[in-house]
Amino acid sequence: MTGHDRDLKKELDATLQTRKELGAEYEAELVDSFLEKVETRLDSAVERRMRRQAAEQQMTAARGGRPGGESEFGTFGERFGFAAVSLVLAIPLSAIGAANAGLAGLLVTWAGIVGVNAVQVARGFPWQRKRDRGDSEWT
Repeated sequence: MTGHDRDLKKELDATLQTRKELGAEYEAELVDSFLEKVETRLDSAVERRMRRQAAEQQMTAARGGRPGGESEFGTFGERFGFAAVSLVLAIPLSAIGAANAGLAGLLVTWAGIVGVNAVQVARGFPWQRKRDRGDSEWT
């Protein structure tokens, strides 16, 4: 049990003891008072977490990273979406390639699909990012 939990337990025990002493007619006021204390603690905990998260985002930005877990080539959702769309489009493209040029057309179609996805994935590699930014080591 942490210090905050112990303090809150003491507050609850004190509230219950006070209720026993004062009687049921003060119960609503005692409960409201206890809930205000809980709310104050929650607010301070949320505020601390928000400040910590903001500081972490500032540190990430200062180090050259992107805040929010976003990589140089997009979020996971964007990358997954790109792959899903390319696979959905692969169905009609495969049919067109196979219908017009047979097996060779099918192979060329899939080589293009794989190539486009490989380029998308390669954009996330550290050496590719350096080259994209124009760092002197890679230019």
